[in-house]
Amino acid sequence: MKIMNRIVVNGKSINCIGNNVSIINNKIFVDGKEITDEATKNCDVYIYGDVENIDCQGAVSCNNVKGNIKAGGSISCDDVGGNINCGGSVSCDEIKGSVNAGGSISM
Repeated sequence: MKIMNRIVVNGKSINCIGNNVSIINNKIFVDGKEITDEATKNCDVYIYGDVENIDCQGAVSCNNVKGNIKAGGSISCDDVGGNINCGGSVSCDEIKGSVNAGGSISM
């Protein structure tokens, strides 16, 4: 059984199944499927659940990072099992993968 996640992009809540998020050409894709066309390039992404992969230019907030996140802004998450590369700061619990941040890293 797949778990429904709630993703909030620029204040708009989206319920979906999947946890690979990309924002490409101002469109949001989850697991390769477009779910909305209301995003902007610099949007912030909030995922209420674990995440596999995210690629966006804004900030990201989520539960556990099981894959990789590439973001232009800051990242707030629980455990990092994969890798994070971001332009801002990272606030997280445990780091098992690697974190490359343009700002500070606080655990």
